[in-house]
Parts: sequence; structure tokens; C-alpha cells
Amino acid sequence: MKLATARLIDPTDPSRIRTAAVRVEGEALIELGVADVGALLATPDWQRAAALDGPRHPAAGVRLAPVVPRPSKVVCVGLNYRTHIQEMGRDLPAYPTLFCKFADCLVGATDDVVRPPETAEFDWEVELAVVVGTPDARSVRRADDEQAAAAIAGFTVLNDVTCRDWQFRTREWLQGKNWDSTTPVGPWLVTQDEVGGVRPALKVTCSVNGELMQSDTTGDLLFDPVDLVRYVSTMVRLNPGDIIATGTPGGVGHARKPPVYLTGGELLVTEIEGIGRLENRVVAESVEGVS
Repeated sequence: MKLATARLIDPTDPSRIRTAAVRVEGEALIELGVADVGALLATPDWQRAAALDGPRHPAAGVRLAPVVPRPSKVVCVGLNYRTHIQEMGRDLPAYPTLFCKFADCLVGATDDVVRPPETAEFDWEVELAVVVGTPDARSVRRADDEQAAAAIAGFTVLNDVTCRDWQFRTREWLQGKNWDSTTPVGPWLVTQDEVGGVRPALKVTCSVNGELMQSDTTGDLLFDPVDLVRYVSTMVRLNPGDIIATGTPGGVGHARKPPVYLTGGELLVTEIEGIGRLENRVVAESVEGVS
């Protein structure tokens, strides 16, 4: 099953755009009676609710919002692919390296990615993202392996676009990872049964203006989705709709010699086998007095 958050014209006010959780069936979008996928996952027995019929819309021309527009948290994992750890010159970690993103960073599958003028080192990172959702819509805390697996509603695609010069100003990464409208996520949530379960081995790629920059498989993850749900839930509750970005493989611009960065105008394509594809234009933000 594929679930998305669609931006639809409000029939009572054609000048207004509303959002709706939809099930994607071929070229059709079926409304599910709630405003977004996060609200759907907060519904007890959400799988049943996601299978119901509702108003139908042709998918053509409909723009998708971030699959969960306002998650209570986005937890990200750094240094989780062996290839990326090696290219960054680091040792394999004993525990997941975690940081967080704010919901204001998120954009949809075809929205612009906004490059702020304060950075000269704007970089790409394709990532498999876990979307949390339990059958009874409860939060998850201190999950064991079985509970962690059951808490994975499905997966989506995320690009953790990063301001490297800000990231490495200090030992903490948050300031390089939390810029408005920089993180595309979507196009939809694909349930775990469609990708081979909760530990899928899927090809992940990222290209810039048609040039392949990253290509790997999620089989190279050090800490897999179940490991991450279990680990994160030990510290803090995971609520329906929360997102865990599982890390990026080798091929980022910062590690190239010489480094390569996004300057504005590029088409950033992020794709994961069996899940979907993001196509985002990088747009340089114009801020008066900042260059």
C-alpha cells in the first residue's frame, strides 16, 4: 500500500489548497478522510482506515506535501553506511550517531529545495526513512525487537540536504541540518509488506543534473530500521508519524576531491528502489543584505 499527503483544491473555495491523506492506486488518489498521513497513523487500526474507499482524484497534476507534514520529531542517523564512514575518514561507531530535524525543514516530493545564502557548502544525502505507526496508534517506548518491527508503518525517501560549513563549526551537527525548506521527504509511505519487510535491502541513488552521485543498497546499513526504532525509543517515545532517517551512503559532495556543492539551479533527484522518487529544483534564497 502507498499512502501520501496530497495538496487538493478545496471545492468550497477554489482559491484555497487543502491537504488530504490519500491512498495511491495507479493513476488515482483515494481520499481517506483525514488531513494527512500523520493523522491517519494516529487512528487506531489505521491499516483498515487506509483501505477504505473515498473521493477519487486523478493523480496527474496533484502536488504532494511531505508525507507527514508535521511529525512530532524527525530523528536522523549519521555515519550509518560503511561506505560513507570510510569516505569521511571515521571509525565504525559502536552506537548510532543521532541528531534531529525540525518539521520546518521538510518539503514535498517536487517542491523547491531552498539554498540559504549563509552557506557555501550545500550538500546532498539520499536516505531511507522509517515512518512510525503502530496498529493501535499508540506511542512506542523501550521497544524490544518485536515491538520495534511492529512499530514500522512503512518507509519513504528523504534527502538530508546539509550546510556542511555550518555542520562542522562545532562537534554538534544540528546547526548544519536545520534550515528552512531544505529536506524533501516523500513522495509517499510504502508499507513494509511491499518492500520485503522491516529490514529491506533496496538500491538508493542520488543524482545532480543527471549525474549519478550516490548509489548503494540499504543492506550496507550498520544499524537497520528495527535497531534504530529500538534504540531511539529507549530514550524518547516515538509517536505515530514520527520519522527516522537512517543515514546516507558514500558519494556526498563534501567528500569529493575537489568537493562539489549545490549552488542553485540544479535538479536534485533522490530515488529508492520499490519506494519512489523525489525531484527537487535547488533554488538560491534571496535575502536582502545577505550574500
